[in-house]
Amino acid sequence: MSSGLKPADGLRDQAIALRRAGRSRREIKQILGITSNSTLNTVLAGEPPPEWTRRPNAKDALRAQARSLREQGLDYDQIVAQLGVAKSSVSYWVRDLPVPERLSYEECRKRAAEGVRHYWATERPIRAAKREAGRATAAAEIGGLSQRELIIAGAIAYWCEGTKSKPHHPQERVAFINGDPGLVTFFLRFLDAAGVDRHRIRYRICIHESADPDVAQRFWIALTGAEPAQFYKPTLKRHTPRTVRKNVGDSYHGCLHIDVPQSAGLYRRIEGWVRAAVMDAARNAT
Repeated sequence: MSSGLKPADGLRDQAIALRRAGRSRREIKQILGITSNSTLNTVLAGEPPPEWTRRPNAKDALRAQARSLREQGLDYDQIVAQLGVAKSSVSYWVRDLPVPERLSYEECRKRAAEGVRHYWATERPIRAAKREAGRATAAAEIGGLSQRELIIAGAIAYWCEGTKSKPHHPQERVAFINGDPGLVTFFLRFLDAAGVDRHRIRYRICIHESADPDVAQRFWIALTGAEPAQFYKPTLKRHTPRTVRKNVGDSYHGCLHIDVPQSAGLYRRIEGWVRAAVMDAARNAT
Protein backbone atom coordinates (compact mmCIF):
# COMPACT_ATOMS: atom_id res chain seq x y z
CA MET A 1 0.00 0.00 0.00
CA SER A 2 1.31 3.45 -0.88
CA SER A 3 1.87 5.83 2.03
CA GLY A 4 0.02 8.55 0.12
CA LEU A 5 -3.31 6.62 0.02
CA LYS A 6 -5.93 7.03 2.70
CA PRO A 7 -6.31 3.67 4.48
CA ALA A 8 -9.75 2.12 4.53
CA ASP A 9 -11.60 1.86 7.81
CA GLY A 10 -11.35 -1.92 7.60
CA LEU A 11 -7.58 -1.76 7.46
CA ARG A 12 -7.54 0.51 10.50
CA ASP A 13 -9.84 -1.82 12.41
CA GLN A 14 -7.60 -4.78 11.60
CA ALA A 15 -4.46 -2.90 12.62
CA ILE A 16 -5.97 -1.80 15.93
CA ALA A 17 -7.22 -5.33 16.64
CA LEU A 18 -3.74 -6.73 16.02
CA ARG A 19 -2.18 -4.06 18.21
CA ARG A 20 -4.55 -4.83 21.07
CA ALA A 21 -3.78 -8.51 20.61
CA GLY A 22 -0.18 -7.71 21.48
CA ARG A 23 1.34 -7.65 18.01
CA SER A 24 4.36 -5.49 17.36
CA ARG A 25 4.42 -2.79 14.70
CA ARG A 26 6.65 -4.94 12.50
CA GLU A 27 4.27 -7.88 12.76
CA ILE A 28 1.27 -5.70 11.88
CA LYS A 29 3.06 -4.41 8.77
CA GLN A 30 3.87 -7.95 7.66
CA ILE A 31 0.36 -9.31 8.28
CA LEU A 32 -1.46 -6.44 6.57
CA GLY A 33 1.09 -5.89 3.83
CA ILE A 34 1.82 -2.31 4.85
CA THR A 35 5.16 -1.10 3.51
CA SER A 36 5.28 2.46 4.91
CA ASN A 37 5.76 3.57 8.47
CA SER A 38 3.72 6.69 7.77
CA THR A 39 0.79 4.54 6.68
CA LEU A 40 1.15 2.42 9.80
CA ASN A 41 1.20 5.58 11.91
CA THR A 42 -2.02 6.72 10.21
CA VAL A 43 -3.95 3.49 10.79
CA LEU A 44 -2.77 3.34 14.43
CA ALA A 45 -3.32 7.06 15.12
CA GLY A 46 -4.86 7.58 18.56
CA GLU A 47 -4.27 4.00 19.66
CA PRO A 48 -1.97 3.94 22.71
CA PRO A 49 0.89 1.43 22.67
CA PRO A 50 0.31 -1.73 24.71
CA GLU A 51 1.59 -1.84 28.27
CA TRP A 52 4.37 -4.30 27.45
CA THR A 53 6.10 -1.65 25.34
CA ARG A 54 6.41 0.74 28.28
CA ARG A 55 9.79 0.27 29.88
CA PRO A 56 10.54 1.64 33.39
CA ASN A 57 12.69 4.74 33.41
CA ALA A 58 15.16 5.36 36.24
CA LYS A 59 14.36 9.07 36.07
CA ASP A 60 10.57 8.74 36.23
CA ALA A 61 10.55 9.78 39.90
CA LEU A 62 12.74 12.80 39.18
CA ARG A 63 10.52 13.76 36.26
CA ALA A 64 7.44 13.63 38.50
CA GLN A 65 9.19 15.79 41.12
CA ALA A 66 10.28 18.28 38.47
CA ARG A 67 6.74 18.64 37.17
CA SER A 68 5.40 19.04 40.70
CA LEU A 69 7.95 21.76 41.48
CA ARG A 70 7.18 23.52 38.21
CA GLU A 71 3.47 23.51 39.04
CA GLN A 72 4.39 25.11 42.38
CA GLY A 73 5.95 28.00 40.48
CA LEU A 74 9.66 27.18 40.63
CA ASP A 75 11.85 28.19 37.70
CA TYR A 76 14.34 25.90 35.94
CA ASP A 77 17.34 26.95 38.04
CA GLN A 78 15.49 26.33 41.30
CA ILE A 79 14.35 22.89 40.14
CA VAL A 80 17.91 22.04 39.06
CA ALA A 81 19.23 23.13 42.48
CA GLN A 82 16.73 20.98 44.34
CA LEU A 83 16.94 17.83 42.20
CA GLY A 84 20.58 17.96 41.10
CA VAL A 85 19.78 17.16 37.45
CA ALA A 86 20.71 18.81 34.17
CA LYS A 87 18.78 21.91 33.13
CA SER A 88 18.15 20.34 29.73
CA SER A 89 16.39 17.40 31.42
CA VAL A 90 14.18 19.77 33.42
CA SER A 91 13.29 21.66 30.26
CA TYR A 92 12.36 18.42 28.48
CA TRP A 93 10.23 17.19 31.36
CA VAL A 94 8.20 20.34 32.01
CA ARG A 95 8.10 22.21 28.71
CA ASP A 96 4.44 21.32 28.13
CA LEU A 97 3.42 22.96 31.42
CA PRO A 98 2.33 26.61 31.47
CA VAL A 99 4.94 29.18 32.48
CA PRO A 100 4.33 30.13 36.15
CA GLU A 101 3.28 33.65 36.97
CA ARG A 102 6.03 36.01 38.08
CA LEU A 103 6.59 35.78 41.80
CA SER A 104 6.76 38.72 44.15
CA TYR A 105 10.14 39.94 45.35
CA GLU A 106 9.46 38.54 48.82
CA GLU A 107 8.50 35.14 47.45
CA CYS A 108 11.60 35.06 45.25
CA ARG A 109 13.80 35.77 48.27
CA LYS A 110 12.02 33.14 50.32
CA ARG A 111 12.43 30.47 47.65
CA ALA A 112 16.03 31.44 47.02
CA ALA A 113 16.74 31.03 50.74
CA GLU A 114 15.00 27.64 50.71
CA GLY A 115 17.12 26.61 47.75
CA VAL A 116 20.29 27.63 49.57
CA ARG A 117 19.25 25.71 52.67
CA HIS A 118 18.47 22.65 50.58
CA TYR A 119 21.83 22.91 48.81
CA TRP A 120 23.81 23.15 52.03
CA ALA A 121 21.80 20.39 53.69
CA THR A 122 23.17 18.12 50.97
CA GLU A 123 26.59 19.72 50.48
CA ARG A 124 27.60 20.18 54.14
CA PRO A 125 27.83 16.44 55.00
CA ILE A 126 29.81 15.85 51.79
CA ARG A 127 32.32 18.55 52.66
CA ALA A 128 32.53 17.35 56.26
CA ALA A 129 33.31 13.83 55.04
CA LYS A 130 36.05 15.19 52.75
CA ARG A 131 37.58 17.19 55.61
CA GLU A 132 37.55 14.18 57.90
CA ALA A 133 39.11 12.01 55.20
CA GLY A 134 41.88 14.59 54.82
CA ARG A 135 42.50 14.63 58.58
CA ALA A 136 42.56 10.83 58.74
CA THR A 137 45.07 10.63 55.90
CA ALA A 138 47.32 13.21 57.55
CA ALA A 139 47.08 11.45 60.93
CA ALA A 140 48.07 8.16 59.30
CA GLU A 141 51.16 9.86 57.84
CA ILE A 142 52.33 10.80 61.38
CA GLY A 143 51.39 7.67 63.32
CA GLY A 144 52.96 7.31 66.76
CA LEU A 145 55.60 9.76 68.01
CA SER A 146 59.04 8.73 69.13
CA GLN A 147 60.55 10.31 72.26
CA ARG A 148 62.64 12.64 70.08
CA GLU A 149 59.66 13.68 67.96
CA LEU A 150 57.60 14.32 71.09
CA ILE A 151 60.32 16.59 72.50
CA ILE A 152 60.60 18.57 69.24
CA ALA A 153 56.83 18.98 68.79
CA GLY A 154 56.31 19.86 72.47
CA ALA A 155 59.07 22.48 72.45
CA ILE A 156 57.65 24.13 69.33
CA ALA A 157 54.15 24.08 70.87
CA TYR A 158 55.51 25.74 74.00
CA TRP A 159 57.33 28.42 72.01
CA CYS A 160 54.01 29.24 70.29
CA GLU A 161 51.74 29.18 73.35
CA GLY A 162 53.94 29.39 76.46
CA THR A 163 55.42 32.38 78.29
CA LYS A 164 58.88 33.50 77.18
CA SER A 165 61.61 35.55 78.76
CA LYS A 166 61.87 39.11 77.39
CA PRO A 167 64.80 41.54 77.63
CA HIS A 168 62.58 44.00 79.50
CA HIS A 169 61.14 41.26 81.72
CA PRO A 170 63.55 38.34 82.10
CA GLN A 171 61.98 35.24 83.63
CA GLU A 172 62.96 31.66 82.95
CA ARG A 173 59.95 29.72 84.13
CA VAL A 174 57.81 27.25 82.16
CA ALA A 175 54.17 28.40 82.04
CA PHE A 176 51.72 27.28 79.36
CA ILE A 177 48.07 28.28 78.88
CA ASN A 178 45.50 26.86 76.47
CA GLY A 179 41.82 25.95 76.34
CA ASP A 180 42.10 22.97 73.96
CA PRO A 181 41.86 19.75 76.01
CA GLY A 182 43.80 17.82 73.36
CA LEU A 183 46.68 20.30 73.33
CA VAL A 184 46.75 20.41 77.13
CA THR A 185 46.98 16.61 77.24
CA PHE A 186 49.77 16.68 74.66
CA PHE A 187 51.75 19.30 76.60
CA LEU A 188 51.51 17.27 79.80
CA ARG A 189 52.85 14.29 77.88
CA PHE A 190 55.70 16.50 76.69
CA LEU A 191 56.49 17.43 80.30
CA ASP A 192 56.54 13.71 81.14
CA ALA A 193 59.07 13.18 78.34
CA ALA A 194 61.12 16.10 79.65
CA GLY A 195 61.33 14.43 83.08
CA VAL A 196 58.90 16.68 85.00
CA ASP A 197 57.14 15.08 87.97
CA ARG A 198 53.43 15.87 87.55
CA HIS A 199 53.01 16.34 91.28
CA ARG A 200 55.20 19.46 90.98
CA ILE A 201 52.90 21.08 88.44
CA ARG A 202 50.43 23.76 89.53
CA TYR A 203 47.29 24.73 87.66
CA ARG A 204 45.01 27.72 87.45
CA ILE A 205 41.74 28.03 85.52
CA CYS A 206 41.08 31.27 83.62
CA ILE A 207 37.40 31.53 82.89
CA HIS A 208 34.65 34.05 82.19
CA GLU A 209 32.73 35.07 85.31
CA SER A 210 29.40 34.06 83.73
CA ALA A 211 30.53 30.42 83.58
CA ASP A 212 30.75 27.95 86.46
CA PRO A 213 34.36 27.71 87.78
CA ASP A 214 33.59 24.67 89.94
CA VAL A 215 32.30 22.68 86.97
CA ALA A 216 35.30 23.78 84.92
CA GLN A 217 37.72 22.74 87.67
CA ARG A 218 36.18 19.29 87.92
CA PHE A 219 36.58 18.96 84.15
CA TRP A 220 40.29 19.89 84.21
CA ILE A 221 41.01 17.72 87.26
CA ALA A 222 39.53 14.73 85.45
CA LEU A 223 41.51 15.52 82.29
CA THR A 224 44.90 16.08 83.95
CA GLY A 225 44.59 13.50 86.71
CA ALA A 226 45.87 16.14 89.15
CA GLU A 227 44.88 16.56 92.80
CA PRO A 228 42.52 19.44 93.73
CA ALA A 229 45.30 20.85 95.94
CA GLN A 230 47.40 21.45 92.82
CA PHE A 231 44.87 24.02 91.57
CA TYR A 232 45.14 27.69 92.52
CA LYS A 233 42.06 29.86 92.88
CA PRO A 234 40.49 30.45 89.44
CA THR A 235 41.02 33.75 87.62
CA LEU A 236 37.69 35.25 86.52
CA LYS A 237 37.39 37.41 83.43
CA ARG A 238 34.96 40.28 83.92
CA HIS A 239 31.98 40.49 81.62
CA THR A 240 31.80 43.25 79.00
CA PRO A 241 28.16 43.84 78.00
CA ARG A 242 29.14 45.01 74.50
CA THR A 243 30.94 41.73 73.78
CA VAL A 244 28.97 38.94 72.11
CA ARG A 245 30.64 35.81 73.42
CA LYS A 246 30.74 32.65 71.30
CA ASN A 247 32.48 30.33 73.79
CA VAL A 248 29.43 29.51 75.85
CA GLY A 249 27.54 26.35 76.76
CA ASP A 250 28.49 23.04 78.34
CA SER A 251 31.61 22.69 76.20
CA TYR A 252 33.17 25.87 77.59
CA HIS A 253 35.65 25.15 80.39
CA GLY A 254 37.85 28.22 80.14
CA CYS A 255 41.62 27.98 79.70
CA LEU A 256 44.05 26.03 81.85
CA HIS A 257 47.25 27.71 83.01
CA ILE A 258 49.99 25.10 83.57
CA ASP A 259 52.85 26.29 85.76
CA VAL A 260 56.05 24.34 86.51
CA PRO A 261 57.80 25.76 89.61
CA GLN A 262 61.60 25.96 89.68
CA SER A 263 61.77 25.27 85.95
CA ALA A 264 64.58 27.56 84.76
CA GLY A 265 66.60 24.54 83.65
CA LEU A 266 63.68 23.13 81.67
CA TYR A 267 63.05 26.55 80.13
CA ARG A 268 66.63 26.71 78.84
CA ARG A 269 66.37 23.19 77.43
CA ILE A 270 63.17 24.15 75.60
CA GLU A 271 64.89 27.25 74.25
CA GLY A 272 67.77 25.07 73.03
CA TRP A 273 65.45 22.53 71.40
CA VAL A 274 63.61 25.28 69.56
CA ARG A 275 66.87 26.96 68.50
CA ALA A 276 68.11 23.66 67.05
CA ALA A 277 64.89 23.16 65.07
CA VAL A 278 64.94 26.73 63.75
CA MET A 279 68.63 26.60 62.80
CA ASP A 280 68.14 23.30 61.00
CA ALA A 281 65.27 24.82 59.00
CA ALA A 282 67.44 27.83 58.15
CA ARG A 283 70.31 25.64 56.96
CA ASN A 284 68.06 23.58 54.70
CA ALA A 285 66.43 26.70 53.28
CA THR A 286 69.72 27.94 51.79
